[in-house]
Amino acid sequence: MEYGKLRIIISGGGTGGHIFPAISIANKLAALNPESEILFVGAEGKMEMEKVPAAGYKIIGLPIVGLQRQLNLRNMINAATVPFKVNASIAKAKKIIKEFKPDVAIGVGGYASAPLLMAAQRLGIPCLIQEQNGFAGLTNKLLGKRADSICVAYEGMEKFFPADRIVMSGNPIRSDIVPPTEEMKEEGLKYYNLSPDKQHILIVGGSLGSGTLNKSMKKWITEGCPGGDNVEIIWQCGKYYKKGIDEFMKDAKEKGLGGETLSRIHHTDFIGRMDLAYAIADVVISRSGASTVSELCAARRAVIFVPSPNVAEDHQTHNAMALVKKKAAMIVKDAEAEEKLLGTAIYLLKDPKKIESLQENIAHLALPDAAQTIADEAYRIVGAKKK
Repeated sequence: MEYGKLRIIISGGGTGGHIFPAISIANKLAALNPESEILFVGAEGKMEMEKVPAAGYKIIGLPIVGLQRQLNLRNMINAATVPFKVNASIAKAKKIIKEFKPDVAIGVGGYASAPLLMAAQRLGIPCLIQEQNGFAGLTNKLLGKRADSICVAYEGMEKFFPADRIVMSGNPIRSDIVPPTEEMKEEGLKYYNLSPDKQHILIVGGSLGSGTLNKSMKKWITEGCPGGDNVEIIWQCGKYYKKGIDEFMKDAKEKGLGGETLSRIHHTDFIGRMDLAYAIADVVISRSGASTVSELCAARRAVIFVPSPNVAEDHQTHNAMALVKKKAAMIVKDAEAEEKLLGTAIYLLKDPKKIESLQENIAHLALPDAAQTIADEAYRIVGAKKK
């Protein structure tokens, strides 16, 4: 395929699960033709307004807001403003499109993508949407009816989108997330100052952290870290919870909780070298956001998912179950995590055949060239429009 110069608008955001795949797509398109011009459109005040410029791209904000599910006075007032802000956002999106003159518009989900893609569709611009989850979000379901191409990461998405326009692309992930080698594992053990003679659990709570995963760890430590004699843990507790976990760990040490295992629990708010953290992990405990699931497939790790119940359409459960049904992951419900999670992880560590089976099965689900597939689709629909 010839990769000519394109003018591209990418829209969406609200969460890292939408923003970072969008940046990966932009990076791929920029690599294919450095002369291409890429403009992001997001929601004013949301994290994309910071993350996208940090990645080197221009972004324009729309005054769009989303409907909040919790019923209270503030959210009711917010809901009353939604129609007006939607109309204002569509009008601004039309203006942006007429001034920028894109060859293609790409939506990555989140309510910020709705006005831009709706305007683009009305103006006859070729449109591609990327759905990261196993259960399509409301915005993408609406936009998918008129999209030229719909790139997905899970099977069975024809229940949400026209089957003839679905492309199995996978989710774009960081290029450094690859199947770990022995060299990577050795580097990871040195980087995190871990023992090669121990088994290792990686707990991933996300940038802000997971209250459920943190409570599960605290309960396990309070009970004396049962079964953890040969275990070392990297516990990513998240920025929001870090201070409280610091105090808990100090108190646990003073009280002698957890025995010798406590000294082998390394908690941190952020993991800078996730590639090395995956490489050393015999078992990963994680939420099941779309990007995380795709990274774990690429890294070929044995994982226990604890889907967050606090997301739209319970899509994290759908993401996790897509792997569980293929015997490529295990699952513990959020409500049962405090009682069962660490016990399940310790039990899994003692079953090397099960770990090997999970690693083999999850590897079959990896789609490491997602950004390239999506970029090729963007070029294809632009070409089709010109014919």
